[in-house]
Amino acid sequence: MNTNLRNEQVWLAVGSLMILATVALAAALVYTRGVMIPFVLAIFVTTIVSPVVDFQVLRWRFPSWVAIVLALLIVLAILAGLGLVLILAVQVIVHAANQYSEQVVELTQRLLAELNVHHVPIDQARITADLQARLPQLITDAAGTASTLVANGCLILIFVVFLLVGRNPHLRHSGIYAEIETTIRRYITTKTVISAVTGLAVGLILWILGLRMAFLFGLLAFLLNFIPNIGSIIAMLLPLPIAVTQFEDPWMILAVVGVPGTVHVTIGNVIEPRLMGRGMELHPVTVLLSLAFWGLLWGVVGMVLAVPIVASLRIVFSRFATTQFLAQLLAGRLPGADPSAGPGG
Repeated sequence: MNTNLRNEQVWLAVGSLMILATVALAAALVYTRGVMIPFVLAIFVTTIVSPVVDFQVLRWRFPSWVAIVLALLIVLAILAGLGLVLILAVQVIVHAANQYSEQVVELTQRLLAELNVHHVPIDQARITADLQARLPQLITDAAGTASTLVANGCLILIFVVFLLVGRNPHLRHSGIYAEIETTIRRYITTKTVISAVTGLAVGLILWILGLRMAFLFGLLAFLLNFIPNIGSIIAMLLPLPIAVTQFEDPWMILAVVGVPGTVHVTIGNVIEPRLMGRGMELHPVTVLLSLAFWGLLWGVVGMVLAVPIVASLRIVFSRFATTQFLAQLLAGRLPGADPSAGPGG
């Protein structure tokens, strides 16, 4: 009995220390976000381009500095392309902010009018005025997040240079490092391709349906698809105010939401899991909680980075006996569950 009590006290002390450590780490991540966000992004960029450096050094026998310069040119091209896309998105969003706000206000007025018919006491004038004042600012603030990411491009590039210089192409990594690197590379590559296909499909569908600003919503679908689960829902609902005010036919409104929604569901729940494989091994609840946690710390960028960060932590936890239960929890396997079962088993 005394032994059981002491074990419980030890676990209670360990759990309390872990909670305190997590809070302290979270505070440090928030305080250093200006440096840590570009650094983490640089790690992901380096993970993607490092095979290019290795290939040039090992197969083409290029000197390391030549391979790194060529790889940096690729990084610059990627950052420039990403910057152009984000700047274009910012310009289009800011230009369309007032028009989109007017559509939302008109939709709100219709809903409020219907509620007033049923004798619901609502100050319609005040709510409408608040929407007209706040919506353009909210949309512009969201666009500002993309501008901040582009502004950090120089710092990201500096980190990438040092990370590439510090690598040894002749050293073959194995074990935990290789598993994390493979997981991150697979996730980023697959997610980028899937997001591009999703954005193109959504834009084309909305354009065929005749919706105004169709390709803007396609671009937003591409960007939001990097946020797992939540991003696709937001992208699916964004065209709703435009559709309600533009179309009188309810079937057209349903098509504007339903057809792209079908694309999101099909790609997100059928195609993407098959392409990703089981490398992530994260339970859906783990993904949602990680989105909330990293979004609270680092905003939208944190939500984009949440899944690969937590997947890397799961791999690290799984390699140590004292933290294997955390890896099992992240994968959705409770203590005592069948190890052969998949996530959630």
